[in-house]
Amino acid sequence: MAIFFTSDTHFGHRNIITYCDRPWNSVEEMNEELIARWNNVVGPRDDVYHLGDFCMGRKSVPGNWVPRLNGRIHLIRGNHDPVVKGQGFETVQDYLEVKYYKKKIVLFHYPIRNWNGSHKGSWHLFGHVHGTLTVKYGRKCLEDSLAMDVGSDCHDWRPISADEVVEIMIKQEKYLKEKFATEDPKGELSNKDKLLRKRIGSL
Repeated sequence: MAIFFTSDTHFGHRNIITYCDRPWNSVEEMNEELIARWNNVVGPRDDVYHLGDFCMGRKSVPGNWVPRLNGRIHLIRGNHDPVVKGQGFETVQDYLEVKYYKKKIVLFHYPIRNWNGSHKGSWHLFGHVHGTLTVKYGRKCLEDSLAMDVGSDCHDWRPISADEVVEIMIKQEKYLKEKFATEDPKGELSNKDKLLRKRIGSL
């Protein structure tokens, strides 16, 4: 049994193709490709944490898509997710904390600058922004942060495995440790930067 994370699939949302420059000509084509890519990596007994905006549209409801997707899906609601009941999700909540690789991981639809345990090295996974704070700038995590966008548009429109997340976040931890390892001889660091360096140094 494996664990996966994703967000912002927007099943049934025609305009998302234009908004996010998705590589499909129709919403029908997008839906089928999203399902295929999901099932290509997720097995029937795997757990998938979906961080919101699962589907969108007048005729698009979770019950249309959940039965066609592998795995047990845990929904963390986003701004386009109504109160869902009886739609096939394993669990539904607005916020969740899980533990993996001996790390606390905070799951929330929106990016948080200062999340629970961030000063002790916990990680934060989010969606909502469709890569505009990360991929747009050629990175996988928020700048100077242990927060990562797991949105579908950031990961080839498929869920990303927990092991992939660990690999990325360990690299981010190493990068931040190296960045803040040296002292500030001229005293030019802001209080915010000093606090961040202190946090990273405690990992």
